[in-house]
Amino acid sequence: MKYIFYSLLTGLFIFLSQIGLAQQSQFIDENGGIIHFRVFGDGTPVLIINGGPGMNSDGFSGLAETLGESYKAIIYDQRGTGRSELPEISSRSITLDLMVKDIEAIRKELKLEEWVILGHSFGGILASYYTSKHPTRVSGLILSSSGGLDMSLFSSLNITGRLTSLQRDSLNYWTRKIQNGDTTYFASLQRGKYLAPAYLNDKSFVPKVAERLTQGNSEINTLVYQDMRRIGYDATEELKGFENPVLIIQGKHDIIPVAVSEKARSVFKHSKLLILPNSSHYGWLEDSLLYFTEIDSLLSLTQN
Repeated sequence: MKYIFYSLLTGLFIFLSQIGLAQQSQFIDENGGIIHFRVFGDGTPVLIINGGPGMNSDGFSGLAETLGESYKAIIYDQRGTGRSELPEISSRSITLDLMVKDIEAIRKELKLEEWVILGHSFGGILASYYTSKHPTRVSGLILSSSGGLDMSLFSSLNITGRLTSLQRDSLNYWTRKIQNGDTTYFASLQRGKYLAPAYLNDKSFVPKVAERLTQGNSEINTLVYQDMRRIGYDATEELKGFENPVLIIQGKHDIIPVAVSEKARSVFKHSKLLILPNSSHYGWLEDSLLYFTEIDSLLSLTQN
């Protein structure tokens, strides 16, 4: 049951796209491991923190490419994923505090005094935690279908409730197959195919999301959530004093309850909550014009 729960959570935080814009790929040896990050474009720096946890940043290259047309968009592989390497994967090497240190290492490597942080889904959790620790380094914060400022989401999350009976039965079948030792790509893809519809309003994107769902690291996923419980993740009090602009974006059909976004809006002094009418979990996919227009507006505020 624990495997199923954390594996389902992984599906909250993904998206696959193609890489086209010229990019710079860089590596840093910090905090007991190698951190890999990529830079797209030039201008106001925007760090994009992808979801997961346990997913690499490849699925967010399309978002970075789009933002990189006007800004300096940065994506990175969170510790132990993609090309960010660790000598061991354990509760000692996978913690929220070490993940924050990795983000700071990237900022220092790029010689940035401050930057805008865009966190999607679990990335919104990490973005909020980073901002609570380094508020003077964050000129603006964008929470995109964020997991929230505390652990309250995890008592109300019902992912499979959005699936049909057939989809739930098929998802459970393929999940059991994997639990019983079927490690084939085919089994993972079939599981992804039946899970992906939970996160999409436009079902034409199901094949891309299903493919991405085959690439998660469930061990890292579990370790991150264990650490969140260990530290009692709750950034609410620290973020009440954050003075810079905050944009909170959520789809009308999102699997994350709107109460999570409404709570964030009530905490931040200078925040705006945008509900995307045609979107579920991927605003830049299903309501792209409104999504990017509002991000442009937020970024214009950080330049004043």
